[in-house]
Amino acid sequence: MSVRKAGALAIRVLWAAFFALMAPTRLIDLRPDWLRLLPAAGAIALAIALGRAARRRIDARKGGPVETAPPVAGRWSALNGPADKVPSHGTHECAQSFAIDIVAESEERPRPRFAWLWPLVRRNRDFPAFDAPLYAVADATVVRATDSQRDHLSRNSMPALIWFFAEGVVRMLGGARRILGNHLVLDLGDGTYAAYAHLRRGSLAVREGERVRAGQLVARCGNSGNSTEPHLHFQLMDGPDPEAATGVPFTWRGTGVPRNGEAFTAQPAGPQNASVSSMS
Repeated sequence: MSVRKAGALAIRVLWAAFFALMAPTRLIDLRPDWLRLLPAAGAIALAIALGRAARRRIDARKGGPVETAPPVAGRWSALNGPADKVPSHGTHECAQSFAIDIVAESEERPRPRFAWLWPLVRRNRDFPAFDAPLYAVADATVVRATDSQRDHLSRNSMPALIWFFAEGVVRMLGGARRILGNHLVLDLGDGTYAAYAHLRRGSLAVREGERVRAGQLVARCGNSGNSTEPHLHFQLMDGPDPEAATGVPFTWRGTGVPRNGEAFTAQPAGPQNASVSSMS
């Protein structure tokens, strides 16, 4: 087990201990009461240390962003991307330093906007991203492929968003699998791996160990894991395990790295664009 993965596991254990000590029915009687805060303080300190270590690895990395084809086709817009800040999701955990979230846009079926009170939730099919095809960004080997988790309803109202944050604590304790939901990891070669998260349940079109071609259908967009609405979470990493890897910067061929709120039109690769390159 790598140091980074052991640290991620230790953080979950510390948070679990904190919640157990703070539960209304306390099984352990600690005095003074401030001792109950020690696991949380330890988890935060360890997360900061792991974040700084990830930052050092990123700074020491040679070469520029890795160029791949886009993982989607058609009209999309970007959220929480590295063009605006790094780490893009506010944390280096789960190799998310350069991750991006993208949502599909459709003039015929506009994406529902955030509601303060009502409707509390929406069906996944109300969102144009749900069931959208996702494509291999390069010739690759499938190293992880899981799609057994359910697609939950949206969390795009204020009451539902509050629930989302509470739910996120439980998912965090379950590790990367519960955060990413159904997900796929492709080995692109040269120590680079692509992760696709929040996939639709039962939508995988490939299996672990399978070799795929750039532009090949690999899965469909869903709303599983720690997700507020159907969307694709995409990231590159330097290892196959998000809990042990560090994020790698990317750029999409023909698109670049869209900024938050920026709409873009993407075209997945064909066999003629199957290579992955590191831009200097």
